[in-house]
Amino acid sequence: MMKWGVIAALAAMVTAAPVAATGSVSEQPVKPGVERVKEYVVAQRRSCKAASTCEEAVEMWCGGYSRADADGDGIPCENVCRSRSQVDAIKQRIGC
Repeated sequence: MMKWGVIAALAAMVTAAPVAATGSVSEQPVKPGVERVKEYVVAQRRSCKAASTCEEAVEMWCGGYSRADADGDGIPCENVCRSRSQVDAIKQRIGC
């Protein structure tokens, strides 16, 4: 449970709009902060047991976790990814 509290705190920190030197809030999109938190969470999940979806597994694999596809068949974390076509569709969607 403590893990989700840390993630929520990180999300709050990175999505807060920075204050400019004049004291006004600068307008920056929220998405980059959310993406940074997502990258942090994915980096913390460095095992197939930690992946709850095929998309998470593919993100880990594309992010450098080569052990996700230990048998070299192009399907990472076979506990959540069932087919090469499923993996290819996810890779195309996320730009990997």
